[in-house]
Amino acid sequence: MIKKLTILFLILITIVSLFTGCVFEKRQDNKIEYELNEDGIIKPEFAEQIIQDSSLEVITALKNSDFEKLSTFVHPTKGVRFTPYTHVSIDNDVVLTKDEINELSNDQSELMWGYYDGIGTEILLSPKEYYEKFVYSADFANADEIGYNTVLSFGNVLENQFQVYETPIIVEYYFPGFDPQYAGMDWESLRLVFEESEGKWLLVGIIHNQWTI
Repeated sequence: MIKKLTILFLILITIVSLFTGCVFEKRQDNKIEYELNEDGIIKPEFAEQIIQDSSLEVITALKNSDFEKLSTFVHPTKGVRFTPYTHVSIDNDVVLTKDEINELSNDQSELMWGYYDGIGTEILLSPKEYYEKFVYSADFANADEIGYNTVLSFGNVLENQFQVYETPIIVEYYFPGFDPQYAGMDWESLRLVFEESEGKWLLVGIIHNQWTI
Protein backbone atom coordinates (compact mmCIF):
# COMPACT_ATOMS: atom_id res chain seq x y z
CA MET A 1 0.00 0.00 0.00
CA ILE A 2 2.78 2.40 0.95
CA LYS A 3 4.65 1.47 -2.23
CA LYS A 4 1.56 2.24 -4.35
CA LEU A 5 1.09 5.61 -2.64
CA THR A 6 4.76 6.44 -3.19
CA ILE A 7 4.47 5.62 -6.89
CA LEU A 8 1.28 7.72 -7.23
CA PHE A 9 2.97 10.60 -5.41
CA LEU A 10 5.97 10.46 -7.75
CA ILE A 11 3.69 10.37 -10.78
CA LEU A 12 1.78 13.39 -9.45
CA ILE A 13 5.03 15.31 -8.85
CA THR A 14 6.17 14.52 -12.40
CA ILE A 15 2.88 15.72 -13.91
CA VAL A 16 2.96 18.95 -11.91
CA SER A 17 6.59 19.55 -12.91
CA LEU A 18 5.81 19.01 -16.58
CA PHE A 19 2.78 21.27 -16.42
CA THR A 20 4.73 23.99 -14.64
CA GLY A 21 7.49 23.73 -17.22
CA CYS A 22 5.00 24.07 -20.07
CA VAL A 23 3.42 27.15 -18.51
CA PHE A 24 6.87 28.70 -18.05
CA GLU A 25 7.79 28.09 -21.67
CA LYS A 26 4.48 29.55 -22.79
CA ARG A 27 5.08 32.69 -20.75
CA GLN A 28 8.61 32.98 -22.12
CA ASP A 29 7.24 32.82 -25.68
CA ASN A 30 4.21 35.02 -24.96
CA LYS A 31 5.19 37.68 -27.51
CA ILE A 32 2.61 40.19 -28.67
CA GLU A 33 1.99 39.73 -32.37
CA TYR A 34 1.21 42.77 -34.49
CA GLU A 35 -0.18 43.72 -37.87
CA LEU A 36 1.15 46.24 -40.39
CA ASN A 37 -0.91 48.74 -42.36
CA GLU A 38 -0.65 49.23 -46.11
CA ASP A 39 2.47 51.40 -45.61
CA GLY A 40 4.29 48.71 -43.63
CA ILE A 41 3.80 50.51 -40.30
CA ILE A 42 2.68 48.70 -37.14
CA LYS A 43 -0.99 49.51 -36.61
CA PRO A 44 -1.66 51.97 -33.73
CA GLU A 45 -3.75 49.56 -31.64
CA PHE A 46 -0.92 47.00 -31.61
CA ALA A 47 1.74 49.66 -31.09
CA GLU A 48 -0.04 50.96 -28.00
CA GLN A 49 -0.46 47.49 -26.53
CA ILE A 50 3.22 46.68 -27.03
CA ILE A 51 4.90 49.90 -25.90
CA GLN A 52 2.58 51.80 -23.56
CA ASP A 53 4.26 50.71 -20.31
CA SER A 54 7.83 51.20 -21.53
CA SER A 55 7.01 54.56 -23.07
CA LEU A 56 5.50 55.74 -19.80
CA GLU A 57 8.70 54.80 -17.97
CA VAL A 58 10.84 56.62 -20.54
CA ILE A 59 8.80 59.83 -20.55
CA THR A 60 8.77 59.79 -16.73
CA ALA A 61 12.56 59.38 -16.67
CA LEU A 62 12.83 62.37 -19.02
CA LYS A 63 10.50 64.43 -16.84
CA ASN A 64 12.61 63.65 -13.78
CA SER A 65 15.95 64.06 -15.61
CA ASP A 66 16.69 60.52 -14.48
CA PHE A 67 19.29 59.69 -17.11
CA GLU A 68 20.48 56.56 -15.33
CA LYS A 69 16.97 55.13 -15.63
CA LEU A 70 16.65 56.40 -19.21
CA SER A 71 19.88 54.65 -20.20
CA THR A 72 18.38 51.26 -19.28
CA PHE A 73 16.00 51.61 -22.25
CA VAL A 74 18.67 52.67 -24.76
CA HIS A 75 19.62 50.35 -27.62
CA PRO A 76 23.09 48.95 -26.75
CA THR A 77 24.58 49.30 -30.26
CA LYS A 78 22.48 51.95 -32.01
CA GLY A 79 22.24 54.40 -29.11
CA VAL A 80 19.73 57.26 -29.36
CA ARG A 81 19.48 59.68 -32.30
CA PHE A 82 18.37 63.22 -31.39
CA THR A 83 16.35 65.15 -33.97
CA PRO A 84 15.52 68.82 -33.20
CA TYR A 85 12.91 69.45 -35.95
CA THR A 86 11.00 66.28 -36.91
CA HIS A 87 13.01 65.53 -40.10
CA VAL A 88 15.49 62.80 -39.19
CA SER A 89 18.93 63.63 -40.59
CA ILE A 90 21.44 60.79 -40.79
CA ASP A 91 24.18 63.36 -41.48
CA ASN A 92 23.45 66.01 -38.85
CA ASP A 93 21.57 64.39 -35.95
CA VAL A 94 23.67 63.57 -32.88
CA VAL A 95 23.69 59.96 -31.67
CA LEU A 96 24.53 59.27 -28.03
CA THR A 97 25.41 55.87 -26.64
CA LYS A 98 23.89 54.18 -23.62
CA ASP A 99 26.86 55.26 -21.46
CA GLU A 100 26.73 58.83 -22.76
CA ILE A 101 23.03 59.04 -21.91
CA ASN A 102 23.79 57.84 -18.39
CA GLU A 103 26.29 60.70 -17.95
CA LEU A 104 24.28 63.27 -19.89
CA SER A 105 23.78 65.73 -17.03
CA ASN A 106 27.55 65.80 -16.36
CA ASP A 107 28.65 66.36 -19.97
CA GLN A 108 29.50 70.03 -20.53
CA SER A 109 30.97 69.58 -24.01
CA GLU A 110 29.36 71.62 -26.78
CA LEU A 111 27.98 69.62 -29.70
CA MET A 112 26.52 70.60 -33.06
CA TRP A 113 22.99 69.16 -33.15
CA GLY A 114 21.82 70.53 -36.47
CA TYR A 115 20.59 73.94 -37.60
CA TYR A 116 18.08 76.37 -36.10
CA ASP A 117 14.89 76.70 -38.09
CA GLY A 118 14.45 80.02 -39.84
CA ILE A 119 17.94 81.42 -39.23
CA GLY A 120 20.00 78.42 -40.29
CA THR A 121 22.77 78.85 -37.73
CA GLU A 122 24.32 75.83 -36.05
CA ILE A 123 22.70 74.45 -32.91
CA LEU A 124 25.72 74.51 -30.60
CA LEU A 125 24.67 73.31 -27.15
CA SER A 126 25.80 71.04 -24.35
CA PRO A 127 23.69 67.87 -23.92
CA LYS A 128 21.97 69.43 -20.89
CA GLU A 129 21.16 72.62 -22.83
CA TYR A 130 19.85 70.59 -25.76
CA TYR A 131 17.71 68.51 -23.39
CA GLU A 132 16.09 71.69 -22.01
CA LYS A 133 15.43 73.22 -25.44
CA PHE A 134 14.79 70.28 -27.75
CA VAL A 135 13.82 67.33 -25.54
CA TYR A 136 11.82 68.10 -22.41
CA SER A 137 10.85 71.63 -23.46
CA ALA A 138 7.30 71.14 -22.14
CA ASP A 139 5.66 68.80 -19.64
CA PHE A 140 5.21 66.03 -22.18
CA ALA A 141 4.48 63.43 -19.48
CA ASN A 142 1.16 65.28 -19.14
CA ALA A 143 0.61 65.99 -22.82
CA ASP A 144 -2.89 66.74 -24.11
CA GLU A 145 -2.70 63.93 -26.65
CA ILE A 146 -0.64 60.76 -27.10
CA GLY A 147 -0.33 58.96 -30.43
CA TYR A 148 1.04 55.49 -31.08
CA ASN A 149 2.37 55.26 -34.64
CA THR A 150 -0.03 58.08 -35.38
CA VAL A 151 1.35 61.46 -36.45
CA LEU A 152 -0.43 64.13 -34.41
CA SER A 153 1.63 67.20 -35.37
CA PHE A 154 2.35 68.49 -38.86
CA GLY A 155 4.53 71.38 -39.93
CA ASN A 156 6.17 72.23 -43.24
CA VAL A 157 9.13 69.90 -42.64
CA LEU A 158 9.25 66.52 -44.38
CA GLU A 159 8.16 63.62 -42.16
CA ASN A 160 10.52 60.68 -42.67
CA GLN A 161 10.83 58.84 -39.36
CA PHE A 162 8.98 55.76 -40.56
CA GLN A 163 11.36 55.49 -43.51
CA VAL A 164 14.57 55.96 -41.48
CA TYR A 165 13.82 53.63 -38.58
CA GLU A 166 13.24 49.88 -38.96
CA THR A 167 9.60 48.93 -38.33
CA PRO A 168 9.51 51.30 -35.34
CA ILE A 169 6.94 52.14 -32.73
CA ILE A 170 6.82 55.92 -32.37
CA VAL A 171 5.00 57.46 -29.43
CA GLU A 172 4.12 61.14 -29.84
CA TYR A 173 3.34 63.40 -26.87
CA TYR A 174 1.54 66.43 -28.27
CA PHE A 175 0.39 69.84 -27.11
CA PRO A 176 -1.79 71.61 -29.75
CA GLY A 177 -0.90 74.99 -28.23
CA PHE A 178 -0.37 76.87 -25.00
CA ASP A 179 -1.34 80.53 -25.44
CA PRO A 180 -4.65 81.30 -27.23
CA GLN A 181 -3.22 84.48 -28.74
CA TYR A 182 -0.98 82.36 -31.00
CA ALA A 183 -3.94 80.41 -32.41
CA GLY A 184 -2.16 77.06 -32.16
CA MET A 185 1.11 78.18 -33.75
CA ASP A 186 2.91 77.45 -30.46
CA TRP A 187 2.20 73.70 -30.67
CA GLU A 188 4.94 71.29 -29.60
CA SER A 189 5.47 67.56 -29.50
CA LEU A 190 8.04 64.96 -28.50
CA ARG A 191 8.33 61.60 -30.20
CA LEU A 192 10.00 58.56 -28.69
CA VAL A 193 11.21 56.01 -31.24
CA PHE A 194 11.52 52.33 -30.31
CA GLU A 195 12.87 49.43 -32.35
CA GLU A 196 12.69 45.74 -31.52
CA SER A 197 15.93 43.99 -30.60
CA GLU A 198 16.06 40.38 -29.44
CA GLY A 199 12.47 40.45 -28.29
CA LYS A 200 12.74 43.79 -26.48
CA TRP A 201 11.63 47.23 -27.62
CA LEU A 202 14.44 49.72 -27.05
CA LEU A 203 14.81 53.47 -27.44
CA VAL A 204 16.67 54.51 -30.61
CA GLY A 205 15.41 58.04 -31.27
CA ILE A 206 14.02 61.20 -29.66
CA ILE A 207 12.37 63.58 -32.11
CA HIS A 208 11.33 67.11 -31.15
CA ASN A 209 8.72 68.87 -33.24
CA GLN A 210 7.28 72.38 -33.27
CA TRP A 211 5.95 74.99 -35.64
CA THR A 212 8.60 75.90 -38.19
CA ILE A 213 8.96 78.74 -40.65
